[in-house]
Amino acid sequence: MLIESGSPTGANTIGITLTINGESRSLQVAPWTTLLDLLREDLDLTGTKKGCDHGQCGACTVLVNGTRINSCLTLAVMKDGASITTVEGLAGAEGLHPLQAAFVEHDAFQCGYCTPGQLCSAVGMMSEGHAQSREEIREAMSGNICRCGAYTNIVDAIEDVMHAGAAK
Repeated sequence: MLIESGSPTGANTIGITLTINGESRSLQVAPWTTLLDLLREDLDLTGTKKGCDHGQCGACTVLVNGTRINSCLTLAVMKDGASITTVEGLAGAEGLHPLQAAFVEHDAFQCGYCTPGQLCSAVGMMSEGHAQSREEIREAMSGNICRCGAYTNIVDAIEDVMHAGAAK
């Protein structure tokens, strides 16, 4: 449940401010609203997917202050003041995020349902800087399930972007 700032507030809402994909938003939300439901249902940012709704598949992965999280397990009110990046916020004015372009180049998606979560998780993983080898990438991405089995192509895409960044 969302009530935009400036609208009459409901008795069961809490005011929060979030920066979503670079845009500051003042919102009134019900305290039980998950970040996933706020993004999808209330703000129409449907790139973030609802998969298992239990934090086990990673389809709902977004970046909160640059850190990857499962938005289905997070109440929106817990992230008051945070900066949220969804898949819609990865691309810039100059075009696709390098990881998005690499996913296209390596055919790292089939049905595409897991792709937004895979992309956000991979961006967060790369900024963490822990995964260097294919095995470490696989381990760090293990919370994101691809039902189509495009794992090899996903890892190829991530490796390409990581190596390109290291070469610069």
